[in-house]
Amino acid sequence: MQPDLRGPLIKQLAESDSPRRHWHGADEDGGTWLFESVEGDGEHWAIRQIEIGPHGGAHRYWWNHLQDEHGFLTDQALEIWDLTEITEAAFESVWEAAA
Repeated sequence: MQPDLRGPLIKQLAESDSPRRHWHGADEDGGTWLFESVEGDGEHWAIRQIEIGPHGGAHRYWWNHLQDEHGFLTDQALEIWDLTEITEAAFESVWEAAA
């Protein structure tokens, strides 16, 4: 496996003072996706992501844990028109519960 070079860039975005937005989405298999994003060049980039499978089991991704055997932090800009904006508190509560 080749090293993932996104880590430093994601860390820089995560540590920036840029405003954050939080999103919820679902897939056709019953999975749930939550994202924390920062806007850059007119697009929203995920800096933290939670995947919850249709039968439970949550997986968290961020600059220090970009991928594992279950999945990875998206490497594409978020298509926010397919997502529902949620509160920071809602995102944080799931993030902490998934730890």
